[in-house]
Amino acid sequence: MLIDIHAILERDRYKLLIGAVVPRPIAWVSTMDGAGNLNVAPFSFFNAVCSNPMTLMFSVAVAETVDGKKDTLRNIEAVPEFVINMTNAATAAAMNLTATPLPATQSEFDWAGLTPAPSKMIRVPRVAEAPIAFECTLQRIVTISDLPGGASVIFGEVQGVFVRDDLYANGRILLDAYQPIGRLGGNGYERVTNTFEMERVPAPE
Repeated sequence: MLIDIHAILERDRYKLLIGAVVPRPIAWVSTMDGAGNLNVAPFSFFNAVCSNPMTLMFSVAVAETVDGKKDTLRNIEAVPEFVINMTNAATAAAMNLTATPLPATQSEFDWAGLTPAPSKMIRVPRVAEAPIAFECTLQRIVTISDLPGGASVIFGEVQGVFVRDDLYANGRILLDAYQPIGRLGGNGYERVTNTFEMERVPAPE
């Protein structure tokens, strides 16, 4: 089967994409507007970019607002700093609450019962309940499309990383203690519990 994406609706393209590209890590992004109002929202079009400089990226879809921008994008344009908090099994319910659309001046921290904790390297606070948090400064914003179904990709240069003490040993994250979750299609999520290893095969001499 070959699906001609130009022959199907944008909504069907979206369903195809989120059903095939799985599991997706979740960027739980905390931001601040120019007046100091806090926002936190989850984004599952998210991944690492490189380690030097340490860089992460996530994309913010076009919103059904007058300017087509979600609070997260608007805040980062005003205050070019943000924290990418990581989610896990313990924070899944709170993370889901922060996906609820709220007025720009109403904080998702309050709505979801979360605690803003001061960051060390930037002004925007992290989510205290998150097991890992990347403190980022804005590197660049790349707008792919401002049409419905479009998005802006936000690149952040990491300035510091908070890691809960019990998750880190000998330079590695301890997966069993971390208990990360991933996003699937629809309302689906997954727990990362069934893993396996494969060694890289060397090139033939």
